[in-house]
Amino acid sequence: MHVGGSFNPMTSVIRAIRHEDKLTLVDHLDELRARLIVCLAALAVTFGICMWQNHALLKVLNKPITEQSEQRAERGEGTIGQAAALQKAAKATAAETEKALAALAAPASGLPARTRAQIAASLGKLHKAAGGYPHGPPQLQPVTLGVGEPFTTTITVCLWFSLVFALPVILWELYGFFVPALTPDERKFARPILISVPFFFVAGVLFGYFIVLQQAVDFLINFNSGQFNVLVQASLLYAFEAMLLIAIGIAFQLPLVVLGAARLDIVSPRQLRKGRRYAFVACATIAAILPGEAITMVLVTIPLYLLYELSILLAAIAHRSAQRSAARGPSDGGDDGLSGPDRDATSETEQTVQQIIDHVDPTLSD
Repeated sequence: MHVGGSFNPMTSVIRAIRHEDKLTLVDHLDELRARLIVCLAALAVTFGICMWQNHALLKVLNKPITEQSEQRAERGEGTIGQAAALQKAAKATAAETEKALAALAAPASGLPARTRAQIAASLGKLHKAAGGYPHGPPQLQPVTLGVGEPFTTTITVCLWFSLVFALPVILWELYGFFVPALTPDERKFARPILISVPFFFVAGVLFGYFIVLQQAVDFLINFNSGQFNVLVQASLLYAFEAMLLIAIGIAFQLPLVVLGAARLDIVSPRQLRKGRRYAFVACATIAAILPGEAITMVLVTIPLYLLYELSILLAAIAHRSAQRSAARGPSDGGDDGLSGPDRDATSETEQTVQQIIDHVDPTLSD
């Protein structure tokens, strides 16, 4: 049972259980259930917000192919380029026709008044019809193939976004469940890493969205596009974007993984410095696996290698901190695992040994 009173699982969700507390298996299951309820509640709230703003989220995911359709329209490529060229020609023809009809409807044209009135009426109809033309070029929008695919695709996208938005709460509850197994020193080390995980992940997702995703979509859509009528299926597009962004977000966790390995003495800063060449090859390999062209590969390789250098810096800082802590030891008032009578007994024993070493029996001098 819980030390110091009855165990309340909902209270443990708010206040982490201490290292010295003892819980039964049933108490652990109750705590796990309470934390799962909190995670599900966070997912439900973020999912509701995402469903409310689903049009904005879909617009964000559609932006890469929207920009691609604008480029294709300017170059006159594919069906979008042909439609844009036809639209531009129709607008130009309507403008020239309006000028000609306006000249004929003017009194200086010498036409009878009745004829000029008819021309003026036709000019008004033409001007109204020309005003209904689209103001911008046609855009490439994702297509759906099934009756329920727009609904299921929207639900899937909202679930992805809600999981990302609820990630800090989920990680905190996960930390709260496993923290009793950690010592105070391990807890001080684990908490900053846990807090940093969402920030590094979001940084990777933002980098992938603004730098890598557009280049990858441009390359894949334009590859041999003259031989195909390019139509992008919504579910496949969003799955591709999610895979790419999540992969980059996970890759940005490299400094935290290396820092944890350094604190566990799995690797040392010296080993990391010696492995710079291999790390650069590994970063280039990861960038080559991701879809895109040579420019995309360079854009991904550079930040990944910079993250590796950041990992070396963090590992060196952690290594020096561990060395200072080991050098201080119990002599600096640190927690050596002894307290009360045990610590006093140890001090007395050390003093007695010191007296034996430093003092000589007075009778020996006689």
